[in-house]
Amino acid sequence: MAKYYDEIPEWLFEWIKKQQMFWVASAPLSADGRVNVSPKGTADCFHVVNSKQVWYEDLSGSGVETISHMRENGRITVMFTAFEGPPRILRLWGVGTVHEYGTPEYEALIPAETRKPGSRAAIVVDIYQVGTSCGFAVPMYDFVTHRTQLLRSMNKKEDIDRKFASCSDVEKKDSDAVPPGSLRAYWLLKNMRSLDGLPGLLTAPDAIPGVTPQNNFDKDAPRPMLRKNNWGDVTDKSGGLVFGDGRSLALGFVLGAVAASALTRALGKLQG
Repeated sequence: MAKYYDEIPEWLFEWIKKQQMFWVASAPLSADGRVNVSPKGTADCFHVVNSKQVWYEDLSGSGVETISHMRENGRITVMFTAFEGPPRILRLWGVGTVHEYGTPEYEALIPAETRKPGSRAAIVVDIYQVGTSCGFAVPMYDFVTHRTQLLRSMNKKEDIDRKFASCSDVEKKDSDAVPPGSLRAYWLLKNMRSLDGLPGLLTAPDAIPGVTPQNNFDKDAPRPMLRKNNWGDVTDKSGGLVFGDGRSLALGFVLGAVAASALTRALGKLQG
């Protein structure tokens, strides 16, 4: 049964901290604009300030929909679901504020020693309504680990920004130069406009020359990977087969056909 509150009940604080992912939904004011839902799954990105305010560290991606919508109207819904234990869906309705990389507000929330590679903004949400519901239809899943591909990719881009920052002014030649492959170049290419043409990042790209990206990423951290068997199909952590490119299915068909042919020949000899 659904229940609604004006703020987050304290008994949900610890439950929220234990969740491994959440979703954010937003939309432009335009009637024909695209409604966006984004999954967020990196560890330690979501933070509860108090019963009326939360914030999360927004990592770089190929789109900038949520930030663009926050700029236009501020509307945002955050959703958590229980994948283990008692079923539950939690929604947080609120008004979001964007604090981009390089701003004092961003640095107060995300200092260099805790910043993740590719972090582009802190999204602060002031909550006006909270809803819980049963979640009886949400499947149960076992959490394995968080992926590190995004962090590794963004750290490589930031490495280019860091190397460029260490160059002499003569080497840089142009203060507006953007090193190819850098995080700044990625933001300028991918994060300046939403799919509907709304403004995205406004100050973060130009902040990089003055605030060189630093992060807490451990390059030697384990790389969680799915294993492949001899046929190239992906296997899960228990070694069970998960059909990947279909070659195992094709192999099964061939073996079945061979077995059927052999059986037919054997029966023919017996009848003869």
